[in-house]
Amino acid sequence: MKFEVLAVDSSQRVAALTLEAASEAAVMESVRARGLSLVSLQKSGFELPRRPSRFPTTLFSMELMSLLEAGLNLVEALQTLAEKDSGGERSEVLGGILAAIHRGEPFSQAVAAFPRQFSPLYVATIRASERTGNVREALGRYLAYQEELERVKKKIVSATIYPAILVIVGSLVLAFLMFYVVPRFAKVYEDMAGTLPFFSKLLLAFGSFVSSNSAMLAIGLVAGVTAFVWAFTRQDIRTWANLQLWRVPGVGERMKTYQLARLYRTAGMLLRAGIPAVRTFDMVTGLLALHLRKNLLVAKTLVEQGQPMSVAFGMAGLATPVAARMMAVGERGGDMGRMFGEIARFHDDEVARAIDAFTKAFEPLLMAVLGVSIGVVVVLMYMPIFELAGSIR
Repeated sequence: MKFEVLAVDSSQRVAALTLEAASEAAVMESVRARGLSLVSLQKSGFELPRRPSRFPTTLFSMELMSLLEAGLNLVEALQTLAEKDSGGERSEVLGGILAAIHRGEPFSQAVAAFPRQFSPLYVATIRASERTGNVREALGRYLAYQEELERVKKKIVSATIYPAILVIVGSLVLAFLMFYVVPRFAKVYEDMAGTLPFFSKLLLAFGSFVSSNSAMLAIGLVAGVTAFVWAFTRQDIRTWANLQLWRVPGVGERMKTYQLARLYRTAGMLLRAGIPAVRTFDMVTGLLALHLRKNLLVAKTLVEQGQPMSVAFGMAGLATPVAARMMAVGERGGDMGRMFGEIARFHDDEVARAIDAFTKAFEPLLMAVLGVSIGVVVVLMYMPIFELAGSIR
């Protein structure tokens, strides 16, 4: 298998490599043998998607926290949840966690044995809570984090779903006219080719071409869709397309703001859980786009050298002017975890406002373009009939 590797050398220079190995462990060993420090590791090329987990992590956390608040200890709460579900993946996971705890393993290690159901972030939150023994607080912190993520996702989805429906429906109507209705009108007007208006001739010539080459066009459409799906499965092509999108004026700036908001929110939750800043930066690296990960590595190095976070993030290009000032305030107050959360909320609202403004301006423009396109096709099809009616009168 091929792997896309992002690593840094001893002089803190970033290296992007493509390595072939039998497993991820072999790749990591190869990277260490070259004297590099691994930053990220991803498979390249086509691979079958993993079956998504059906384990409701958020619901499990809510129920477990409620039982702990009711006075049950951790084992009793897990046993109660396991008895509630008699089968399925949820029952298997809870049974495995209980078995691990009965063997003497800590709760964080028990959930870490199920990586498809519990993310590294979840495991790190639970592990940090075990120092104080307050698992309920950690669950509440994780649920608040998930609630903020869902709030942002709902804002983005609600702002983009109507334009998406307009594009899909309008495209289907236009395709129906061009590939079904126009070819049939072309057959009706075959004997009137010399008297048709110029643009009607062009439209009906297209219809005749579609009618006589329908099999070839169908094969081409299937091949195009297949090629697009194949290209979308390749990490290098997705990375290239993402970089092109980042270069679009205005769009790239908002995408970076959204990425920074995710970074601040996750880092804030980990810092509030008591995880050291340097370890936090290692854990949140995967949340950033590939070309921003080296910036986070620079920020981590500066923090290790004793620089304040506000200075380190500013020098690494990972802090807006507002974020830098808020981080400076957090450093004076000694509560960087809470301040990171406030910065994330500020940037999330900024992104939501930008998306809302864009959709309010884009929706009328999109409706006008689709309406004019469909109207032009219909008028060009019926124009010969209008002229014929006029000549009869």
